[in-house]
Amino acid sequence: MVPCRAVLWRRLLRKRWVLGVVFGLSLVYFITSTFKQEERMVRDRNLLQVQEHEQPIMWKVKFSSGNSSQLSNQCRNSVQGKLLITDELGYICERKDLLVNGCCNVNVPSTKLYSCDSCLPNGCCSIYEYCVSCCLQPSKQHLLERFLNRAAIAFQNLFMAVEDHFELCLAKCRTSSQVRH
Repeated sequence: MVPCRAVLWRRLLRKRWVLGVVFGLSLVYFITSTFKQEERMVRDRNLLQVQEHEQPIMWKVKFSSGNSSQLSNQCRNSVQGKLLITDELGYICERKDLLVNGCCNVNVPSTKLYSCDSCLPNGCCSIYEYCVSCCLQPSKQHLLERFLNRAAIAFQNLFMAVEDHFELCLAKCRTSSQVRH
């Protein structure tokens, strides 16, 4: 014998108004999902729009060299170099001369500030760490702005996502065709 509840469910699902309610709810779900997807596509399209070419870049960093040998300062650095490292203050040093705080030891004679040693006048650098150090030079800010304004659309979105001057130089030197590896 078939349970009473199962029979009631089968009879209820055969009613046209129940099928209409199920169809109506499905239609509402489909429409809302479609609109949400369209909103996401519009939002993504807006993110891909390029900024005005002549709009100035808002620099979030004050240009100051400081003394990176003080342990109270913490520095980010270019990390990836096997022999050389550039810290966020613009110093380039040998990896062995990196302090525990992430800054280059400025008391070592081989440590240089804003060094463009492997860079040509056109901005092409053969060594990544020198590219970053050279890019951090305050006098190069107008060249960096011009580079950003000319960047390809795909790269411009990457560059606009960086938080400060150091991250911008890391990204530029990593992605620009002006850097030879």
